Amino acid sequence: MLLNLLNRKEKLKFLDLAVYMIDIDGEPNAVEAKLLDMMFAEMGQDITDEYTFERSLDIKGTIQFFLDTNRVVKNIVFLNLAKITLVDDLYNTSEHLFLEEIQRQFEITAEKRRQLMGIIYEERDIKEKARRAIEE
Repeated sequence: MLLNLLNRKEKLKFLDLAVYMIDIDGEPNAVEAKLLDMMFAEMGQDITDEYTFERSLDIKGTIQFFLDTNRVVKNIVFLNLAKITLVDDLYNTSEHLFLEEIQRQFEITAEKRRQLMGIIYEERDIKEKARRAIEE
């Protein structure tokens, strides 16, 4: 969501965080893989072609990279990482602890977190309403 607003380097670094987040609980399941594919599509074919699909060995360095970016970039990254934690409806402690660490380091307030999480839930609700509407 809004990943197209990131520049090339931010997109690649975001993918390092996303792959790390997905790998925390083992191999990606089908739902996580589908979400990752959608994120790649949003970022463009050039990013897909360039990305190595390997888990970053320097995740702290990747987080550090984002500490020097503006608030909009941090919010987009956090929003999309939060979306990953919620996509499969399974609570994973490691994913949530990592997301909390990102929130702390990006200095995202509790209010901003609620707002961003609300956007994810609203998007899910709209998709569910659309699914129901077409099935009636």
